[in-house]
Amino acid sequence: MDRMCALRMRPDEVDVDAPLIHRLIADSFPRWAGLPVRRLRSSGTENAMFRLGTELVVRLPRHPGAVGSVAHEQHWLPRLAPLLPFASPEPLGRGEAAHGFPWPWSVYRWLDGVNPVAGEVEHADALARDLAAYLTALRAIDTAEAPACSRGVPLSTRDTPTREAIARLAGRVDRRAVTRLWEEALTAPEHTGAPVWAHGDLSPGNVLTGGGRLRAVIDYGCAGVGDPAVDLIVAWNLLPAGARGAFREAVGADDAQWARGRGWALSVALIQLPYYWDTNPPLAANSRHTIGEILAEGR
Repeated sequence: MDRMCALRMRPDEVDVDAPLIHRLIADSFPRWAGLPVRRLRSSGTENAMFRLGTELVVRLPRHPGAVGSVAHEQHWLPRLAPLLPFASPEPLGRGEAAHGFPWPWSVYRWLDGVNPVAGEVEHADALARDLAAYLTALRAIDTAEAPACSRGVPLSTRDTPTREAIARLAGRVDRRAVTRLWEEALTAPEHTGAPVWAHGDLSPGNVLTGGGRLRAVIDYGCAGVGDPAVDLIVAWNLLPAGARGAFREAVGADDAQWARGRGWALSVALIQLPYYWDTNPPLAANSRHTIGEILAEGR
């Protein structure tokens, strides 16, 4: 949790700072009122994160679209976490709107680890197997009463925004090449099996590692049931080419699922790149990396 995007990324974002966190904590959780507060460096786009003492972290929505994840995570993380082989965020409290901050927010237990950087991954094969083990366990969880994954939908639903993003990237990417790869992805057969749990946003910023191995997966705001191919994006936004085969074999992705996963990785990167080009340099850099990896495979 060490990289920071402090720039405003959306016109409807609210401003939050350490003094506000002190006031919110004093009101909702007076037992923690004396703990030091500092903002965490993060490339995340949905939430602001503040370290509270040494054992806690405060997570607040940055804009209206992120508010729903507060209740979503508070409800589902305690049910999912015990069934997963790696750590997940543990909600310890929910705060309410106050002091000008308009939405609910959460306190979690602190998780140690660092966000890996694509192109600098240590022990890539071992990390690939760890990620596959995480996904295998997640997909095996009972889906009864589970919500839909906002990204676990047919890839065709991304066609219009993906093509719009390609148009905005004139002079910044090989638009002909990425259009060809996107159109190839759209020909992959759709998911016909039962929907399974998916994280929905398995990006480097939501992965914590230590010593090159997976320690935790965070940010379950998109988690729900749908096409598991969406979680294969990590093969291109994080893992190097040499580790993708081990990841694919361990996760059991057939040709159609793998093609959809590559299409998801391409779509997410293309849409993120023009939107965050100036306001979130780490995320834009990862988007460029992902597009480059997929272009290299397509040559």
